[in-house]
Amino acid sequence: MCSSWIDTASMSTAELVDAAAAIAAELAHRDAPASAAACLAQAETLARATDQHESALAARIARVDASGEMRRWGLPSTLAWLRTRLGMREARARERLHLARQRHRLPEVTRRLIDGELSYGYAGTISAAVARLDDTDCTAAEHILLDLAGQGFSAGKVAAFGNKITDLIAERDGHEQAPEDAARGYERSWIDSTRSLDGGRYIKGWLNAEDAAIWDGTLGPLAKPAGTDDHRDLSERTAAALTSVLAGGHKATKVTVICDLDTLTGGTAPARLTDGTPIPAEQARRIALNAGVSPLILGHGNTPLYLGHRVRFATAAQRQVLEALYATCAVAGCEVPGTLCEVDHVHGWALGHSPTDIDQLTLTCGWHNRFKHTNPQQIAILHDHAGRYVYRVLSPDGPPGTHTPPVRQPSANDLWTTTTHHVRPRARQTRRVPHKSRRQTAGP
Repeated sequence: MCSSWIDTASMSTAELVDAAAAIAAELAHRDAPASAAACLAQAETLARATDQHESALAARIARVDASGEMRRWGLPSTLAWLRTRLGMREARARERLHLARQRHRLPEVTRRLIDGELSYGYAGTISAAVARLDDTDCTAAEHILLDLAGQGFSAGKVAAFGNKITDLIAERDGHEQAPEDAARGYERSWIDSTRSLDGGRYIKGWLNAEDAAIWDGTLGPLAKPAGTDDHRDLSERTAAALTSVLAGGHKATKVTVICDLDTLTGGTAPARLTDGTPIPAEQARRIALNAGVSPLILGHGNTPLYLGHRVRFATAAQRQVLEALYATCAVAGCEVPGTLCEVDHVHGWALGHSPTDIDQLTLTCGWHNRFKHTNPQQIAILHDHAGRYVYRVLSPDGPPGTHTPPVRQPSANDLWTTTTHHVRPRARQTRRVPHKSRRQTAGP
């Protein structure tokens, strides 16, 4: 069998990306070898190659993140871009964003990942661990965690050490280490608070569903971004909201529990919060009696019994209805909870085309609300199967009416469809030359 090689050194970066995509597509369609030993060896080789691909991906994510290019496409953040356009789960998106943002502060991690000497699991773990450290502690943390990886600790163990990296640095410097958390159950809410060496506090805990509803209703509205210049992440805004509550600078708690009338009168159908969290019927009846909690009662067909009056500005009753109808921002793919969104006049109240009627209102997050009114030509207004408004962001570079790839929600029928269709891409024409040096990379 004649071996063939690809002259990678003579290819442009764009050509290499296209070649990598073509090779991956071809390889994905091929069956695994019959030999389990061959599968093991090839899996390890592919894993190392995947780690190096992650390094290349991190460099590109970092450039997009720094430039804000995703905002031209109607996406408020790099995290939103990774979730909606690259289809990543929240945890994986955050992991890759940490790696992209921290790689310049982790020169040894970056070098080892590029050279295939460090797995993506270790690199992602270390990047997440140093995200909140200053440059001095970041350098120390890199050395400590790389040393742990070199000692053979698994990526999971290194992640556990990474969660306590501040304590590890303090221990290395001869300071007292923070105590371990005690094991606790999940039936009752609890909070542990431990003072750190610099005068701050570590806070960890657990809230049951009832207390979590109060937490979300109180802190959720206070944790919204303060404006376009507010670059704090959600964790930082939540801490500021909690401080505001403790200082007394907050308003009354508002929690909405959505349930059928039968549920409140003894039925067993579960209720839900506006973010979709299910609440057992008995607990819903207890929550509905608590101060600061407002029940939204639905009639047959989940139709709200009270829609509020038609006034110039959205009333509290109208907002309750909208939060029941829209679990998230109306922009397709945006995952900001409806409880944190703003009421939007669909056709623009300032233009006189959209009265403050319940059927002319929807919910959009603050960022998309501003984007819609400053870039109306990039918004297509549609309806879903239930009659709710759906906004789709159009391409900033394409002709009028062209979309960015929509985020399609699967239907129940999709989940039970067994027939799949595979389309094999056409092979890319590449120049193949005989093996001349070890610098060349083996082709498919």
